[in-house]
Amino acid sequence: MDQPTAPVPPPGCPAHHSGARVPLHGPEFAADPQAYYSYLRHYGPTAPVELAPGVEATLVTDYATALQLLQDSGSFRKDARRWRHFNEGKISPDSPVAPVLAYRPNCMFSDGAEHLRLRQAVTDSMARIDTRKLSHTTEQVSNYLISQFGSRGSADLLGDYAKQLPLFVFNELFGCPPDIGDRVVYGISGMFDGVNAERAMGVLFGAVGELVALKRVKPGDDVTSWLMEHQAALTDEEMVHQLALLLVGGNEPLRNLIGNTLHRLLTHDAYANQGGLIDEAIDDTLWENPPMQNLAPHYPASDMEFAGQKFQAGDLILVSFAAANTGPALTAARQAGSNRAHLAWSAGPHACPSKDPARQITVTALENLLNQLPDVELAVPEESLVWRPGPFNRGLVALPARFTPVAARKPAAPARAEAPARPQQPQPGARSERAGVWSQFLNWLTR
Repeated sequence: MDQPTAPVPPPGCPAHHSGARVPLHGPEFAADPQAYYSYLRHYGPTAPVELAPGVEATLVTDYATALQLLQDSGSFRKDARRWRHFNEGKISPDSPVAPVLAYRPNCMFSDGAEHLRLRQAVTDSMARIDTRKLSHTTEQVSNYLISQFGSRGSADLLGDYAKQLPLFVFNELFGCPPDIGDRVVYGISGMFDGVNAERAMGVLFGAVGELVALKRVKPGDDVTSWLMEHQAALTDEEMVHQLALLLVGGNEPLRNLIGNTLHRLLTHDAYANQGGLIDEAIDDTLWENPPMQNLAPHYPASDMEFAGQKFQAGDLILVSFAAANTGPALTAARQAGSNRAHLAWSAGPHACPSKDPARQITVTALENLLNQLPDVELAVPEESLVWRPGPFNRGLVALPARFTPVAARKPAAPARAEAPARPQQPQPGARSERAGVWSQFLNWLTR
């Protein structure tokens, strides 16, 4: 019996038309990305994709090829000012993928000695986080969020919990006083919700700029102050861009990791019948449903051949962590017991600098939620859940759940190293920008 020579493209994929690129955007891709990755593997280790209408890229889907790319900083560069199609005017500045891919002066978009200097400052500062204090802060934030919906007996565990918790924990880690913290929450939420994203970005950078100015005068026991004290001697502009990267780059993947792991726990009965369910569920999520499915933009430093394909200098190449993790080679490695060999945290010199705190926050957030809501379950059929569209993130739109209502718990004594700064006087016109949720949390702590 003859086998078909090529797979059928997934629904909504125009790749069967001659020369068309495979789209990694739209509801069809969001609903079943693994069908797309399975199809893309038939191109070989790399495949031609479209990230948004008119935005072409090459996606690495093979694990060994991805590792080679991520570890070869001589042949491949991170500086997005090299992006050939952007420089040729083929990418509109208002393209939906521009906010993620466009150059900023931070360690994610730098190479060589500049990258080493900025990255060392970030790595050393993140390494100073006290793990016990981080667990305590995460538990306090978790208790507060659960107190807001626990008595209802139902919640959107994404919007009410997974989305909010990282924002609050990072505000605490970075020493944000109430007024600045409110605007950080507003800015990051607006950027990723796509609601007036440009204005939200302006609010975020303005707030971070104020945080830097404040810590120059009054440093504290927080990541912002440690970054400022580092021997790399970051300028105010460098401070703002590294902090914005950490705040934005830490919150979005963490929101998705908490949400995707909760989704896994609520839709797979197996975890309820074995010990160590949370750690195992996190690992399985990082393997099979990583929070950032496609990213790590790189640009060839010169015209070259790579993985059997010819590339021009400045071509955009991305790594599919999700496809590499679930390919045949990795399935064998995972079965052999290499449970953390996945690429969900990336690899090489630009691997995630905060994977340890991210995992700790996730474990604490899930343990506390499941301890307080032991009978929590999905409130809708699994097939009705909707995944957010887009080529980079992997996250749900909402995760409706129900549980036996619980009484609100009183907060434990606050564990801040210094008293929260008094809210600054809002600037004219700023009041509508501030959701005020960080201030509400600080007030709850001191009741």
